[in-house]
Amino acid sequence: MPKVRTCTFCGGQIEPGTGLMYVTKRGEIYWFCSSKCFKNYVKLRRNPAKLTWVRKKREARI
Repeated sequence: MPKVRTCTFCGGQIEPGTGLMYVTKRGEIYWFCSSKCFKNYVKLRRNPAKLTWVRKKREARI
């Protein structure tokens, strides 16, 4: 049975068969729901706690 994962950056749910898995050299695994989350976290190195759209998405989930 496939697992429903959560996005490392925004905390949104990732349906099976979608999303991005990023593995670092250390062996850490990060899951992303979209390329927007991937670019903000990996390429731009942004802190998700400081972005308003991430906070709103996490609050809507609760």
